[in-house]
Amino acid sequence: MPASTPPVRAVGIDFGTTNSVIARTSGAGDAELVEFDAPDGASSVFRSALCFWQDESVRGGLAHEAGPWAIAEFLDFPQGSRFLQSFKSVAARATFQHANLFEKRLRFEELGQVFLKHMLAHGGEPLRDLPERIVVGRPVRYVGARPDPALARARYDAMFALLGREIHYVYEPLGAAYGFAAGLSDPATLLVADFGGGTSDFSIVRVGPPGEAQRCVPLGSAGIGIAGDRFDARIMDQLVLPLLGKGGTYNSFGKVLDIPAGHFSDFSDWSRLALMRNRRTLEELARLQRSASDPAAIARMISVVENELGYALYETVGQLKRTLSSETHGRFRFDGPGLVIDAEVSRSDFERWIAPDLERIGETLDGALASAGLQASQIDHVFLTGGSSMIPAVRQLFERRFGQSRIASGNELTSIAHGLALMGQAPDLNDWVAPHEGQA
Repeated sequence: MPASTPPVRAVGIDFGTTNSVIARTSGAGDAELVEFDAPDGASSVFRSALCFWQDESVRGGLAHEAGPWAIAEFLDFPQGSRFLQSFKSVAARATFQHANLFEKRLRFEELGQVFLKHMLAHGGEPLRDLPERIVVGRPVRYVGARPDPALARARYDAMFALLGREIHYVYEPLGAAYGFAAGLSDPATLLVADFGGGTSDFSIVRVGPPGEAQRCVPLGSAGIGIAGDRFDARIMDQLVLPLLGKGGTYNSFGKVLDIPAGHFSDFSDWSRLALMRNRRTLEELARLQRSASDPAAIARMISVVENELGYALYETVGQLKRTLSSETHGRFRFDGPGLVIDAEVSRSDFERWIAPDLERIGETLDGALASAGLQASQIDHVFLTGGSSMIPAVRQLFERRFGQSRIASGNELTSIAHGLALMGQAPDLNDWVAPHEGQA
């Protein structure tokens, strides 16, 4: 870069299903993470959560908060709040039109703008003057059985229009790859595996020697809508839903029928579970309870919905998952209004529950290699990132293919934003931008 050219300032935004992170650069040197105010002290990780409550003293009568502040508001007043987490997971879902929040209906992009406003505000001074170069991560493949990438792109565009800048979208694992490559001193072929809350994404990059004009060249990518949230759903399915009537029966005109699985589908998706507390759903559950062979089980399901127990349940699920990442056994203890669970769980149990998901993740990984025209033996480095990369069974999947010596990890929650910010300084940024249609 000529000496007369001003340094490029950039911001990298990792808008995640579970957590969001922002990194920034001054135009030279390394990127630094933005620290966000939080009730328990500043943190570089901002929870992807929203809380809404009615307040006639604010414009429109609907107050809101985001991140850890949303969690704090919800815990203070759960009965009068609407708590949304993982709302990114509906970005590519055509069936999602809006969230019903008391008397308001908010579309995805409106939820996203509320989230961004609070995130920027809690980021304080570092985010008051955004640079022209903004790089936003996006999944290789969005969550859902039939995701609509064009719809997701339109919703992202409307959400990030709040920033008033051109947005450069880059596959999330490519951001982590760019940051990892900055620490390499020799040419290499690098595979990055990003395990987020909603998706598992893979990108392969050829890294040239330091000083090369275009040091990193993307070779191939693949992704699947299976990650941490799916693993959480497996725990819910095994430990919680049987107590809420799943697998049970009900009586209809003298016949004994299985309770439809649709009654439990929202429990596997945190973004929908938080929206179940509405009159129509509760009336349906009351009718089911009257005809159920085990009405007490349906009463427990109603209690979960009425008492907004979803957040506490998923926190307990997450704690068990973290415990089983470091221990061979863990205990699932939950004590809420109308629902008490105390169960011992082994790591082997958990690995058996998620085995079908790991198989599909492995197939997607093989697809990434095929898209790059490479064999596993031709990969020099494997960088694992994202919260679910710490699950032993996930790591073992890579060790079997690549061996322990080629695998690296670290900064699991922040590596993507850090790399996106570094990429924002690069003169070849446009070479990294994801296709507009949103698919690999």
